[in-house]
Amino acid sequence: MTPNRLLTLLATKTYGSFTLTDAIRPGTRHPIRPRQGYRVGLYRDPQAGLRLPMLSAAVSAEQLFDTFLALLEPLGDVVHVILETSHESRGPGHRDYRRTDIDRPVLASFLCDFEELLLHDGCTGIAVLADDRPMEVQFDEHKLLHVYAPDLKPFRQVLRRRGIRRRRLLPLISEAEHLHHTTPEYAAAFSQLAWRLGVGDCRCVLSD
Repeated sequence: MTPNRLLTLLATKTYGSFTLTDAIRPGTRHPIRPRQGYRVGLYRDPQAGLRLPMLSAAVSAEQLFDTFLALLEPLGDVVHVILETSHESRGPGHRDYRRTDIDRPVLASFLCDFEELLLHDGCTGIAVLADDRPMEVQFDEHKLLHVYAPDLKPFRQVLRRRGIRRRRLLPLISEAEHLHHTTPEYAAAFSQLAWRLGVGDCRCVLSD
C-alpha cells in the first residue's frame, strides 16, 4: 500500500450513513466496512459455568455516547464500574480498575465530563455492571457496545427507539485487522477519570 493510500484510509471516517469516532480505523488488509446495527449471540464461560445472552452493537458516532448512557438505565440505580486501559501496554492486553457501588446518575455525570475520551481514545474502555443481577454493559476500546444479560429485551428496546436495528450478519471492526488511535493527552485524561471515579492511582480497588 502506498503512503498516500494509507493516509486516505486513516482519514476516512464516514462509510455511507455510518461515522467512526477517531479511536479506530479498519486495517489495510481485508478491512470490514463499518455499518450500524446489532446482533444477538450467547456468551459462554466454561470455567465459571456461565451462559448469558449477549448483544453487540455498532453505533454511528453522532449517537454512540447517548446510546451508551441509555443502555445503562436497565442496570438499576447502583452499579459497579470497571475502567479498561491499554495505555503504555506492550502487548494486546489491557489493565482493569474497579470501582464498586456508585449511583448510576453520578457515574453518568462523571462520564459526560469525559465524553471526548470515551468516544475518541482507542486505548480506553469501560464496563458497567448491575449491583444485584448478572447484567453488564461494555463500551470497549473499539467503540463497540456489548450487553450481557439474562433478558436482553430492555436493551433491545433502547436500540430500537434509536433506530438501531438487528442484523443477522454484522461483522464488527474488531474482528478483522484494525488500527487504534490515542494521544498522550488521552492517557492523562484517563488518569483524571480514574481519580474522579475513585480508583485512585490506578493500582488499587476502592469501594464506598
